[in-house]
Amino acid sequence: MELRPHIEKIAARMAQVEAELGDPKVFENNRRAKELAREYARLKTMAAKGVAYLRALDDLTENRAMAAGPDADLAAMAQEELIRLEAEVPKLEKEVQLGLVPPDPADSRNTIIEIRGGAGGEESAIFAGQLYRMYQHYATAQGWTHEAMNSSPSERGGFKEVIFGVAGEDVYKRLKFESGVHRVQRVPATEASGRIHTSTVTVAVLPEAEEVDVEIKPEELEISVCRASGPGGQGVNTTDSAVQILHKPSGLIVRCADERSQQKNRIRALKVLRSRLLDQRVAEENAKYAAERKAQVGTGERNERIRTYNFQQNRVTDHRIELTLHNLPTFLEGEIDGLIDPLIIHDLETKLASLKL
Repeated sequence: MELRPHIEKIAARMAQVEAELGDPKVFENNRRAKELAREYARLKTMAAKGVAYLRALDDLTENRAMAAGPDADLAAMAQEELIRLEAEVPKLEKEVQLGLVPPDPADSRNTIIEIRGGAGGEESAIFAGQLYRMYQHYATAQGWTHEAMNSSPSERGGFKEVIFGVAGEDVYKRLKFESGVHRVQRVPATEASGRIHTSTVTVAVLPEAEEVDVEIKPEELEISVCRASGPGGQGVNTTDSAVQILHKPSGLIVRCADERSQQKNRIRALKVLRSRLLDQRVAEENAKYAAERKAQVGTGERNERIRTYNFQQNRVTDHRIELTLHNLPTFLEGEIDGLIDPLIIHDLETKLASLKL
């Protein structure tokens, strides 16, 4: 693939975006200004890689010529440099190629993550709680913020369902591949015979929708309030603070009860509703996902899985890229980049293969 024309286009577009950002009128539209700033940062990185690639490519051609020349000393020096360049050029070439893949417009958005117990009863709920803590630890390590929106605790300290938001830089880009069925294989603490159980948890990662993305009319909503449930004695039980919203056209129901303030729960419920509606719309437009929530998580059955966590073998395996790591305890503590980074690269390579450059 001849990359020089593409690199020149990147440089031209970067100059164009830079000129737009130099116009004070752009900042009258805050959203547009942020989009341009993100695009400029991406183009600047790509342009730098393009310059480095072209320089290394020219050096490679020059050193090959010197290595074949009559001057023995120069040829020996060139031969040493060729070893470095022949390893560096393909690496830079791949980075430039991957940079040509158009970014997902949602990559820079905050996310809403929904975790639900699937097959496996109480053991599934316990693992849902572990995944929730795993993502909390990961978010903290990334410098992101996270907030609970709604949860349904189980009897043994897990969650039948937990919904929370994560905000920060490139949150959706790094977490979107967590959507799907997560399978756990281990001996539950309650299993006296030592028999290994297989359970599942479903995870849905939704890009946070903004009001301009999804229009919700007041007459389309049926909003009800009730007393939040939870452990006895907590202040959350003393007021009718839980909010449930029914979106009549779609039939979607959202409930938020983790805040003592009815108003805060209402805001959070609307945020979740918008994101679910946006997720539905994107799924319908792309036609590669099934209807509504099945687009991401399937039915939760054991044979529908993106990842397996096997405690006896101390391994976590991602079945989409057939990659296994043998560090399950640290993985569950939030050190999940060992799978996230390869998944991002795999997605870029898949998209690159489909591009007609």
